[in-house]
Amino acid sequence: MTAMVQSDGEIDWGEKRYLIVDDFVGIRQLLRESLRNLGAKHIDQAASGGEGMMLLAKTRYDVVLCDYNLGDGKNGQQVLEEARIRNLILPSSVWLMVSAEKSVESVMGAAEHQPDAYIIKPITEGVLLTRLNRVWLKKQIFREIDQAYADKDYLRAARLCEQQIPVNPLHEIDLLRMKATLQLKAGDPIGARKVYEHVLQERDYNWARCGLARIMMHDGEVEEAQKMFQAVIADNRFYIDAFDQLARAFQLQGKHEEAFDVLQKAAKLSPNSVPRQRTLGQTALRLDNIPVAEKAFRKCIDIGEYSVAKTVDAYFGMARVCGKKNDTKEAIRLLNAAVHQFGGDQVTLRAKITEGLVHHETGDFRRARKSGDELETMLADESRHRPDTATCLDMATLLFAVGVKEAPVGLLCYIARNNHDNVPLMDEVQKIFDRARMGDEGIELIRSARKEAADMMNKGVLLWKSDRLGEAIDWMRVARNALPHNMRILFNSAQILISRLQQTGYVRELADEAIEVLMHVDAIAPGQPRFAQLMEQLAMLAPVSGVVAAVAASEYEAANGAVPDR
Repeated sequence: MTAMVQSDGEIDWGEKRYLIVDDFVGIRQLLRESLRNLGAKHIDQAASGGEGMMLLAKTRYDVVLCDYNLGDGKNGQQVLEEARIRNLILPSSVWLMVSAEKSVESVMGAAEHQPDAYIIKPITEGVLLTRLNRVWLKKQIFREIDQAYADKDYLRAARLCEQQIPVNPLHEIDLLRMKATLQLKAGDPIGARKVYEHVLQERDYNWARCGLARIMMHDGEVEEAQKMFQAVIADNRFYIDAFDQLARAFQLQGKHEEAFDVLQKAAKLSPNSVPRQRTLGQTALRLDNIPVAEKAFRKCIDIGEYSVAKTVDAYFGMARVCGKKNDTKEAIRLLNAAVHQFGGDQVTLRAKITEGLVHHETGDFRRARKSGDELETMLADESRHRPDTATCLDMATLLFAVGVKEAPVGLLCYIARNNHDNVPLMDEVQKIFDRARMGDEGIELIRSARKEAADMMNKGVLLWKSDRLGEAIDWMRVARNALPHNMRILFNSAQILISRLQQTGYVRELADEAIEVLMHVDAIAPGQPRFAQLMEQLAMLAPVSGVVAAVAASEYEAANGAVPDR
């Protein structure tokens, strides 16, 4: 960062780097001249959201002025969303959202991604300077944190926040909020929880209540978290994150109708969120509310076209809706579009499953059976990896529907073994058995599968606790091979390998094995807090300043853009 404040107390705007993103050349020129009148020398311009993203990826800007409506392509909300997700702006950077839009949905949509100010056009030089001064002075408390953040060393950045509090006591709350955010990015929910609880002892900040409730929900305190989210909404009916998290809390408790009601309210307040519309569509489809599901999935596809959050789920969901409406032709068109736009074996597999479900729902049982036969053949191929849980559930549903029994039973038992401690998911598995008229048999199959997984995990943990680490490692390799998607087995396996390294000293082969396990975890369930914790332990053990863990972390960042917030 350049010099922040001149000796006379005024901010020196001369050497900072600026980016103006606006599709109208006249507005760009007006803003550029206003900045030049403040002394600015380094001003870049972008005429579209896509061009803005390219510049943000190349340069760390001190100030970004971005219009909300940018014509074709990404809008300002989507540019800010992607910049946040990809960590392209630093904590001390200033982002001003500029727009002629005054609608609630535009302001709410932009606010969700936390611009530092939302300025309504027309903009005078005086208004611009006032906003810049106000925001800049506040944001510069984070300037010491920028480098650690840019290096993705979130724990060091969190420690720097703590060190800044005695220096900037007036900004203690802002620093604590950033510290908690960084601890979550670093996979330290325990530390973040302490920060939120400390803040709440002083005052009931809604952001702190939401942050604490999210951690409580992750830790299994779902009902308590639900009540806290409800209290936040009662205090501020526009606090949109509380709606999303409350819906998730209801879903974790199997209360899908309550989740649906909350999601509808959230989507009405702020409709331009791809994840929110996707979740609303999926929940409506589960409840067989076809009109709402159709509206949500269509909106999801529309707003997702230029969003970093664009999802294939909207296409599959909309295809299912078309099946419910007996419109096979439109369903197949959507499935082909999904395969064309997203590609990959997993998408192709899901498209085949969804096609079979559509044929079954429209009464074309011959084609549905043909899809089922193809899927059964694919399952028999042992060289293929099992798909994710949601895909397995859909596949089992289709196979039962077309009269196949052995293959879907195997799929559901596989899900139970790999998710043996996930009670709501076990309820979903049982419902599929119930629909297949195998209720009693399903209860016993699920019980047996869960016990098998628990016994395998417990044996490895017992060997570990008995200090028989070599045997524990060998056993957990067997367990991983049998249950490659069981998160508790995977994490415990990595922890046992790290314990061995802590005991014997660094061994490259064991470190590589631990990294391979953790990268597999992140591929199937990104953003797990324990992932970051174990990666940090590996980094502390590795020679040459943790090179091995750093390499794995770089692979993780390349694949995901950032460590997602929970």
